[in-house]
Amino acid sequence: MQANQLTTYTRGDLMISSPDEAVVLKLATLALGVHTAPAANSAPAIGEYWSGQGGVYAGVMRGEEGHPDYHLIVPTHESVKGKKLAYGGYEVDEQEASSRRDGLANTLHLAEGSGEDHPAAQWCDSLTIEGHKDLYLPAISELALCMANVPELFEKEWHLSSTQRSAHLAFSLYFAGGGQLYDDKSRELRVRPVRRLPIH
Repeated sequence: MQANQLTTYTRGDLMISSPDEAVVLKLATLALGVHTAPAANSAPAIGEYWSGQGGVYAGVMRGEEGHPDYHLIVPTHESVKGKKLAYGGYEVDEQEASSRRDGLANTLHLAEGSGEDHPAAQWCDSLTIEGHKDLYLPAISELALCMANVPELFEKEWHLSSTQRSAHLAFSLYFAGGGQLYDDKSRELRVRPVRRLPIH
């Protein structure tokens, strides 16, 4: 990144700009209202709807190094089901979206910091479900947690992740059997947003 190049995140009246993309992602996460989860014993059983959190509880996901673990929630509202979109950014290598575990950081980069068109991430980032505006396109490991714990919530098809593999490919997961591959970024696959509640 050049010293004078800014990363900007915009949502409604909010605009955050900085030459340090990590700072923008952190502030954008805070601005989206990602709240700390209540005590672990107040979480419902895996697979049950979590009242007030906009979806079904999929379990605990380990945070990236230096970041807290978090509860993963899969919205079940009809508006998030059945959508097929492309990853986008074909032929653009975006290392900032290559995290296998942090779909929120991947999505924020793709939706606001990339400068490229990323239909799946941008759609997830634009959603509001039951008052929650912090939805994102899950990383491949977050999809794997969903496959392990709540596969019944997903169509038995290939689902796109926010994890880039290369300038031409992005990771996907097959909910009919659990296989992981990488697909052409221009191919339209199922897209299912998630949200998180950090555990401190």
